[in-house]
Formats: sequence, C-alpha cells, structure tokens
Amino acid sequence: MAGADSDSPGPTGNAPVPRVLCETGSLAVLDSARAGALWRLAEPGRQLDANIVQIPPTRRVDSHTEPDLDVLLLVVAGEGDLITADGLRPLYEGSLAWLPHGSTRGLVAGVRGMSYLTVHRRRPGMRIQPAAGHEPGSGRVQPVDHEES
Repeated sequence: MAGADSDSPGPTGNAPVPRVLCETGSLAVLDSARAGALWRLAEPGRQLDANIVQIPPTRRVDSHTEPDLDVLLLVVAGEGDLITADGLRPLYEGSLAWLPHGSTRGLVAGVRGMSYLTVHRRRPGMRIQPAAGHEPGSGRVQPVDHEES
C-alpha cells in the first residue's frame, strides 16, 4: 500500500514517481465471508483517499450523508444498487457513480456481493452523518430484507 507521493523522492531524489499500487481483480474476489475495506491508499502526504470495500451478498451500507466531499465510486466486482433520494440505481461491474457532497446515499449488494473503489479528496477525520430518519450507526454494512427492496 505504500508508494511514491509528494513527500517521497523519486530515484533522483527530487520528484515523486507514479507506480502501480495493487491489482483490483485479485483483491475484489467475491467472498461472502469478507466485509469492509480490502485495501486503503496509505501513502503519506497524499491528497486523495481511496478504498476498495466489499459488501457481502444481500448486505447493505445504510443511507447516510457526506456533507463535505464528492466521492467517485467504481464497482470492481459483483453488482448491487445505489440508494438515492430518487430511488435505487443499479450498479454493475464497471459502473462509475458520482456521489456529490451533501447527497444522501447508501448501497445494497446483489446476490453475489459487491466490491467497489471509492476515491475522494483527503480530509482528516471523516464526518459522515446519518440520513434524516436513520438511527446512529448508519453507513455500516447491514443485512437486507429482500421483501423491502
């Protein structure tokens, strides 16, 4: 997970050097027993945060609001739905979604589960807030009652 950044000198000692950080295909093998972050960008001095997250089959990340950061979400394995104020938006492997700051969003994995990459501007101490009408703890992976979906 470590790599070159603005604080890491390149071979000449002057400039950072781009590099491959991981192979998402090998990380995002759908495994119904795994949930949560599979990988995190951890380079010191970075300007971005990025994570690869796995949601097990039919589980969800409750609806929540991120007040300050836009987030890009790329599905790298599986499928599911993006929960928005306007309803469900299907997500498939390769789907790229923009989650604008201030928006309410959640995720529900399909029957195979879903792994996705998120990327956003770095900020110390995330302040994700529950959506109106949701209890504290929103944003955690929860079981899904398919009769409600």
